[in-house]
Amino acid sequence: MNKGFVSLRILYDAMLLIKNIKKLLQSREENQLLRKGNLSYLPCIENAWLWIEEGKIKDFGEMSNCPKVEIESIDASGKMILPCWVDSHTHLVFAASREEEFKMRIDGKSYQEIAQSGGGILNSAYRLREMSEEELFEKAKRRLIQTIQLGTGAIEIKSGYGLSVASEIKMLRVIQALKNEFDIPLKASFLGAHALPKEFKDDRKGYIELIKKEMIPAIAKENLADYIDVFCEKVAFSAEETREIIQAGKAYGLKAKIHTNQFNSMGGIEVCVEEKAISVDHLEVMTQEEISLLSKSNTIGTLLPSAPFFLSDPYQDARAMIDQGVAVALATDYNPGSSPSPNMNFSIALACIKLKMSPSEAINAATINAAYALELEEEVGSISKGKRANFILTEEIESESFIPYSFGRAPIDKVFIHGKEFKE
Repeated sequence: MNKGFVSLRILYDAMLLIKNIKKLLQSREENQLLRKGNLSYLPCIENAWLWIEEGKIKDFGEMSNCPKVEIESIDASGKMILPCWVDSHTHLVFAASREEEFKMRIDGKSYQEIAQSGGGILNSAYRLREMSEEELFEKAKRRLIQTIQLGTGAIEIKSGYGLSVASEIKMLRVIQALKNEFDIPLKASFLGAHALPKEFKDDRKGYIELIKKEMIPAIAKENLADYIDVFCEKVAFSAEETREIIQAGKAYGLKAKIHTNQFNSMGGIEVCVEEKAISVDHLEVMTQEEISLLSKSNTIGTLLPSAPFFLSDPYQDARAMIDQGVAVALATDYNPGSSPSPNMNFSIALACIKLKMSPSEAINAATINAAYALELEEEVGSISKGKRANFILTEEIESESFIPYSFGRAPIDKVFIHGKEFKE
């Protein structure tokens, strides 16, 4: 057999040309820059083509200069293409749902009251400790498939429902197994400081020492995490405890991505900026001083609007943050207690409807800025030459504004991961 012919056949099989794209959104030629402040500019090419080769974006442009090549092609007439969503804050690995707490909130209990009564994170930790690593993986795998089908092409997943050395490692091993199973960029965050477990109820220092002296070294030894996270809140850990844990993680090469200002302003922003955290996430409660401080830093403010939606809490003041120069990203906070949805499309709709972001701002926050929040800006977040071909092919829609306008659904025809249509 002609070896040259076989090689050419393999090469052609790895190529794809998409033609007649109504709009190629987030198509960027220039060097990528974190979008601070003004997020309204969303570059696009109308009546476009996109060439994929070996799972990456080879080239793109207007149909008037579409390459004439005999390779597999798709006619995208009436449809748009944009980069997959980057969900930079999730708790996708968990043992069971918590709909009983949903009923408690309807009956008037607050998140804090449920947590103080043994529900919330401690509820999830109890269930996870009882579940095998194999079953936990299978549950997480099904959730991740659903997440990708909704257009997410890069994701972060946290531990934090273990709250013991063995169970935190079990969670992070499951996350590692998901990395090996799925062809999308996946970052892992160690969140042992998610809550104080029952056995340490009267020994806060003891649990923090366990995190620092046993959990972090064991996790680092197996290279199971990219980041360290802390829930900096009155129901969890103080600002100074957060600093202590961040610094312990730094000693093992773990950068910080911190939960803070969900319910209270209590010094978390100051600590995270000083410690050069990659992102601070939630930010429902912010002072003017904190917004100003964040705007002068490279720390990204990741907004999770589906959490206040589900908890009936005040929404983040995205307008104040954007207008004052904060680098803003969007994520789902997918978890069983306060945001049981992996749907980035809905988070984007909420950002427009409740946070008063424009569709262009929301799409930028959920793609290029979210990629920065995971240090993946060289791989995903825009349609740019050399990046992964992880993108959404929409249904036939009139404009990108239809994505948040049609809240509650995802106007997606196909999702492509590494240049191939994603199929379960």
